Amino acid sequence: MGAEHKIRNAMEVAEEAREEGIFVIPSSPLTLDISLPLPLLKPRVTGLCRELFKKWSHLDDSCFSIETVSGGITNLLLKLSVREDNGNDAFVTVRMYGPNTEYVIDRKQELLALPYLSAAGFGAELLGVFGNGMVQSFINARTLSPSASALKFDDSEKQMKYDTISFREVSDAVKELKVLTDLLHAPVVYAHNDLLSGNLMRNDDEEKLYFIDFEYGSYSYRGYDIANHFNEYAGFDCDYSLYPDKDAQYHFFRNYLQADKPNEVTDKDLEALYIETNTFRLASHLFWGLWALIQAKMSPIDFDYLGYFFLRYSEYKKQKEMCFSLAQRYISGS
Repeated sequence: MGAEHKIRNAMEVAEEAREEGIFVIPSSPLTLDISLPLPLLKPRVTGLCRELFKKWSHLDDSCFSIETVSGGITNLLLKLSVREDNGNDAFVTVRMYGPNTEYVIDRKQELLALPYLSAAGFGAELLGVFGNGMVQSFINARTLSPSASALKFDDSEKQMKYDTISFREVSDAVKELKVLTDLLHAPVVYAHNDLLSGNLMRNDDEEKLYFIDFEYGSYSYRGYDIANHFNEYAGFDCDYSLYPDKDAQYHFFRNYLQADKPNEVTDKDLEALYIETNTFRLASHLFWGLWALIQAKMSPIDFDYLGYFFLRYSEYKKQKEMCFSLAQRYISGS
């Protein structure tokens, strides 16, 4: 997808939103080159913000400062500080989409959902859109972060591993799991679908937790979103022994289902959510495994996506018998 098409998409989303009365925000066709070093990005980012926000159009470069918040796989987040006429500092987050991420992320859906999420108190407020990103309010909080590590394979080994993938087997796994999860009649909710530590921000002084980056947000099964979050307990080391045990899950479920009176949640509701979560646990592994295969072909980022596919698919196969047995006993009433 070319830059012109991406610009048109961003502008079309903004125009559709205006027509539907969802939100009215400033927009620009400008695109930013995510590969540029920060010193070269700064004048482009400040120029963009001058265009989007007229109250800053007269400010010179000395009024702006910029720093990197995070540089993940699908986004580059920058914090822009602006010294306004009254002498106070204003802060916004400039989020630039990673290259080729439009092949796996529906940006239109994300943009249309953000105003509702912001109004409900989730995440950052959408302030403006541009050709390959958006500007949002800055959240004064820190992202959570597990310890980091990397998976490394040389090219010949990657090719050998890729050749061993049986896509018929993967397809059969998806179909089999769909049949089982359909029998659970799990509730559908608006889900984040990517609650890893980097998308959770905590203000320690106020003891407030924020969710950010709803780019994978959509209507989905509640058990999937929770299971996906539990799988992220594994951190960058992908140590799935850190997946929460039943007691820890029940503590989470009680507060999820009835935050004001968690001890009044019934055993029946706890069991139902436990079964849902630990069945959709498998769906999370399949989804991100297949996501990694797409990224292995499309993404220019230096990351062993192919190795990540095998890691997630291996964990799926490791957990399959236990999760299927648990769900089948529950469905049969035994």
